[in-house]
Amino acid sequence: MKAVVFDNSGTLIKRYRALKNLKTGEICDYMNSLDLVDYSYRRALVVLQTDPSECIINARGDQTIYEFITRNRIRFDISYSSGDASREDILRILRGDPATVRDIQDTIRAVVEKDYNIQICSGSGFIVNLDRNTVEFTITAGGKLFPEVPAVIEELKMRDIDIYVASGDRQGSLRELARVIGIPKENVFGTADTEGKARIIRGLKERYSKVMMVGNGPNDILALREADVGVLTLQQNEDVPPRVFDAADHIIVNIMDLLDIDF
Repeated sequence: MKAVVFDNSGTLIKRYRALKNLKTGEICDYMNSLDLVDYSYRRALVVLQTDPSECIINARGDQTIYEFITRNRIRFDISYSSGDASREDILRILRGDPATVRDIQDTIRAVVEKDYNIQICSGSGFIVNLDRNTVEFTITAGGKLFPEVPAVIEELKMRDIDIYVASGDRQGSLRELARVIGIPKENVFGTADTEGKARIIRGLKERYSKVMMVGNGPNDILALREADVGVLTLQQNEDVPPRVFDAADHIIVNIMDLLDIDF
C-alpha cells in the first residue's frame, strides 16, 4: 500500500490571502505570511479555529482579539513560527494588545470581495511578534481548487493509493476540503506545524510501503525530507526559498504532473 500526503494552501488550492498591517492600517495581498514570519525571529502565525464567514464576521468589531477569544472560548493554534512559541505566550501578548476583531473582519471582507472560498482554506488569524509583544498583522485566506485536482485525486484512487491532507490550515476548513475532494475526514490532519507534518509522515511510513509528500512552502520542508518521495509544486506561482527546493526530490509546475512521477 502507498499513500500521498498533500499540503492544502498553494498545493491543492490556489490561495488568496489578505493581510492588514496594524501599524499602517494598510490591507495588502502581495505579502506571503510565511515569509513575514521568517523575516523576523520569534514571529508566529496563529489560526483561529472558528468559522470566519459566520462567527468572526458577525462578532462585535470593537472588542479586542483577546476579549473575543476568552469570552467565546475560541480555540487557536500556532500554524507556523520562526522561534519558540506557546499558546500561553500568545495569550500573554493578546492580553495587553489593542488589536480588535474589526482588524480581522477587514481582511475577511477583502477576501470575500475577490470571490475566494474561505471554507476550504486557512480562515482567519494573526501574526504576533514575540520579541515586541505585539500583534503586527491580521490575516484571512481563501482558496479555489486548482482545476486539475479532481482528476488527480480520482486517478490516485484508481491506482489504490490512499490520500491524506496535512496542513497548517483551520481544521474546519480541511474537513470541508475532504468533503469536496472525496476523501475520509479521518485522513485529514489540521493545523499541523512544520514538525507536526514530519511526525505525520513518520507515522504513515509505519503503515505504508511508500509515502509521498506534496507541498509548496517552508512549512513543508521537514515533511518533504521525511517522506520516501518529496514533491514541491510551484502551481501557486509564488517565490519559494532555495531551501524548499533542496528538500524536494521532484519539482512540478502543475499538480497533474504528479501522476508522471514513478512512485
